Amino acid sequence: MSPQHTLHIDWTRCDGRGLCAEILEDAITRDDWGYPLSRRALSRTNIPIRSAEIDDAREAVRMCPVLALKLLRAD
Repeated sequence: MSPQHTLHIDWTRCDGRGLCAEILEDAITRDDWGYPLSRRALSRTNIPIRSAEIDDAREAVRMCPVLALKLLRAD
């Protein structure tokens, strides 16, 4: 079953603080510089979000200090 939501990362804004990886630790890891990486490898820009993670994904979007995240519907 394909994901219904993806977390989009705006790389022009992201500065690698890593808060999203702390909130969504099952979906996101960090590289050596703190930038988010998908644990699910859809792409570097769009990370698939499971239905059980929607609330956490919304929190990550709200908490991102540089407004680099956006939760998108996949359909």
